[in-house]
Amino acid sequence: MAGFAADIGQIDVLVNNAGGNTDFDREDVDTLPAVADSWRANFESNVVSAVLMTTALMPAIAEGGAVITIGSIAADKGAGSYGAAKAAVASWNVDLARQLGPRGITANTVAPGYIADTEFFRDALTPDKKTSLIDAAITKRPGNPDDIAGMVEFLASPDARQITAQTFAVNGGEWTTR
Repeated sequence: MAGFAADIGQIDVLVNNAGGNTDFDREDVDTLPAVADSWRANFESNVVSAVLMTTALMPAIAEGGAVITIGSIAADKGAGSYGAAKAAVASWNVDLARQLGPRGITANTVAPGYIADTEFFRDALTPDKKTSLIDAAITKRPGNPDDIAGMVEFLASPDARQITAQTFAVNGGEWTTR
């Protein structure tokens, strides 16, 4: 792996933004093999992809750098195999922060709520469901990609060098933290 990372050059910020709810791409999950496939697919898409990418690039991440992984509100609210996978991402992030901290590298998770203008729901949300997601937010508006980008930009900045092992809920207050 060190050879791969050396070929890449120095990395200041790694954002793990792959994943998504693979169940949206499935038919009914009504047999045990289908359930197992669903859980494996969400785990691989959301957890394994981030772990492998980060592990492969770890030697190239610069001191003082940042690793930011996109989680989800589903980790706290539930959402079957997808929510469980995003909860695993948040847990893994804590261990990752411990590994990288001695090098001055931070590791954090950004957990969005409903973000409009993305392909996440595959354009399958009904108007009523969109309204209910917006109404669940204290801000009474959907999130937008810039909300997430702003948090990622902050966590990657020099101003966030003492913030690590955290999960940041960017959800308009739908699911609060202390």
